[in-house]
Amino acid sequence: MTMTGTGLPIALIGILMALWLVGATVAILIGLSMRTQSNKMLRQTTRLARLLETAPALPVVVKGDGRIEASDRFARLLGLDTTVTALSDLGGHDNAGLTIEDLAELEAQVRETQRTGKGFTLPLAIEGSHRKLTVAGNIADSVIYPNGAALLWFFDSTESLSELEKREQESEAARSAFSALAGLIEAAPIPMWHRRPDMNLHFVNHAYVKAVGATNGLQVVEGGVELLEPENGKSAADFAAEAAAEEIQKERIVSATLNGERRQLRVYDIPLGASGVAGLAIDVQDLIDTKSEVRELSEAQRDLLNLMSAGVAQFDSRYVLSFANLPFQSLFSFRDQWLPERPEFARVLDRMRENGKLPEVRDFPAWRKDREEWFRASDPTEENWLLPDGTHLRVLAQPIPDGGLLMIFEDRTEQAQLASARDILLRVRSATFDNLFEAIAVFSADGRLSIWNRLFAETWKLSDDQLIKHPRLDELLPLLAEHLKSPKQITALGELVRMTSSNRAQSKSKAIFADGRMFQMATVPLPDGNTLLTMLDMSDTLNIEQALRDRNSALQDADAIKGKFLANMSYEFRTPLTSISGFADLLKAGIAGEIPPKAMEYVDAIVQSADRLSEQINTVLDYSQAEAGALPLVLEVVDVPTMVTQIAEAKAQMAAAAGVLLQVECGEVKGTILLDAKRVGQAVGQVLDNAIRYHRQGGEVLFFTRWQNEVLELVISDNGVGISEKDVQRLSPSDGDAIGVDYAGAMTRGLGLPLARQIIESHGGTFHLHSEAGQGTTIIMALPQK
Repeated sequence: MTMTGTGLPIALIGILMALWLVGATVAILIGLSMRTQSNKMLRQTTRLARLLETAPALPVVVKGDGRIEASDRFARLLGLDTTVTALSDLGGHDNAGLTIEDLAELEAQVRETQRTGKGFTLPLAIEGSHRKLTVAGNIADSVIYPNGAALLWFFDSTESLSELEKREQESEAARSAFSALAGLIEAAPIPMWHRRPDMNLHFVNHAYVKAVGATNGLQVVEGGVELLEPENGKSAADFAAEAAAEEIQKERIVSATLNGERRQLRVYDIPLGASGVAGLAIDVQDLIDTKSEVRELSEAQRDLLNLMSAGVAQFDSRYVLSFANLPFQSLFSFRDQWLPERPEFARVLDRMRENGKLPEVRDFPAWRKDREEWFRASDPTEENWLLPDGTHLRVLAQPIPDGGLLMIFEDRTEQAQLASARDILLRVRSATFDNLFEAIAVFSADGRLSIWNRLFAETWKLSDDQLIKHPRLDELLPLLAEHLKSPKQITALGELVRMTSSNRAQSKSKAIFADGRMFQMATVPLPDGNTLLTMLDMSDTLNIEQALRDRNSALQDADAIKGKFLANMSYEFRTPLTSISGFADLLKAGIAGEIPPKAMEYVDAIVQSADRLSEQINTVLDYSQAEAGALPLVLEVVDVPTMVTQIAEAKAQMAAAAGVLLQVECGEVKGTILLDAKRVGQAVGQVLDNAIRYHRQGGEVLFFTRWQNEVLELVISDNGVGISEKDVQRLSPSDGDAIGVDYAGAMTRGLGLPLARQIIESHGGTFHLHSEAGQGTTIIMALPQK
């Protein structure tokens, strides 16, 4: 019994322990299951929280008492740096939060939603920011928030609203552009229309309505009134259908009646894809008429240009010759069969050059390229061409608006010659007037002084300031009266000029000056209506007339004696000299037998001395003729480089034999000059002879030429001992007794330089000698271009 009683509690305890163990096990399993669900819910909650954090909208719960539940991200969205706990905390901040107006509107909408459960959508603005918010509100879930809370979703709609505004602006711009385009089409002065894909008219503008004589566009569209007539069995709709089928714009010229008048139209059919076909018609009747008129005018102009004396050539925009009149062909020696080939501008210039009808230029390709710029010039270009044959051409290049060029070639050779002759005549007249021994003045028909010479001003002591005003005769007479012995005589002078001007007859008178001078005055009527007054000083004439006769007689006697002396001297010198030279030549030729080498040297010396003496005699005679003004000159046009080369070559052997270095520099000197080549060569040869003959050891002679304006300078310089100042003065042009002077070892001896000076001066030139003892000598012979 005892055992039985003891075992029962133990068994009960075991049962209880087993039940506890089972319960614990179940509890553990339930706990593990709940833990698994809890972790799952935690992960889900974390994902939902992350989703809410990254969602484009932020949820905010507004409870019935005005408190709110929101994340920190919401505060940052509003630009707030503090935590918000109530709806009123969203506004009233500087540069952050909602504006006062938006906050009040939001609070009112929230209260309305909490009261009625009605949702709302409201745009909001943030203080101090360009950002825009949109809030959508509804009643919150009553299970979660049972006291009528409101759930607000805040969206950042800045970009959406900006994009919406942009699209609205673009839409408005498109509507404006469409309205403007529609207005432009409606107001266009040319007929325009649109066809539906079925090629029926859909829209026509006012010009179309007016052209077909309809009342409005609706009438035209409903009636299918076509502007264009059928052509070759095809209607206007058929042509539009072809353009739509081929998807290319088509153009054609047709005749149509516009406003009751037959006109030519250029019609365009423009396919617009699925929208149909657009069309427009441009009235080209005026253009066709204008082209016809221009063509007729061009033909008439070309006929007129062929009658002109000037050459005319026209090139089109491609630089191709399109027209050339007959004078142009004749002027440039073009063949008739070449111009119809329509050569280019460059080929025409090349052919002109081949025919010798262009000016000589150094770089012809560059010159031709410059002329091609005429096509692109904005203004006409004018040039003067001097052709190799002496022809003067005035060239006018006129650009044409279409890109071409019109060239006019006028032969101005005769005008240039006349102008040159006139200029020469005027210069001669001025030089003649100023160098006359008479005082001359010309009075015009109205009595004004128009021309006077230097002697007239000096005679009456008139200044340039007084004369340059061209005073009238009555203004000039008081100035002249004070110089006369009897001022009343000035009245006679005035009457003398007036009578000649009115009667057109010559008159003479005399005037006695206060200083005793007596003038012979004469007035002569000129063909142009002017009057010429001449005044000749007769004061010394009567006194020296007899003395001049006596002196003239004495000079004639002296000249006769001089001529006889020169003739006798020439004969006396040449006779024995001829014998000496002749016998020396016979000896040299071996007539008297073979001569030893030493004796042959003596014979050569005799021949050279005879030639030298003969040359000196010729020099004396030439110098005498030059001094007497009787040296004959044969003027001709001479090429300067050729003349210099011939002179240098003639003296090259002499310089080599004397051991003198002769340097000749012609440089860039070109051109021609009018002179006696033989005499000038003689003058230069005399200077070179003496420069070579009288030199010192290692002598050098430089011979070069240069142009100074229109004066040719022949310069000879050496490095000899120079010429003394005394001898230089004796050789100056004012010295007439330079014959026979011995210039100590320098450039010349005897008559070489005096003769050279006379020859140069007989050509109207100048002879300058620059020398210093021990420093060499330079001679400059200047010859003017005549």
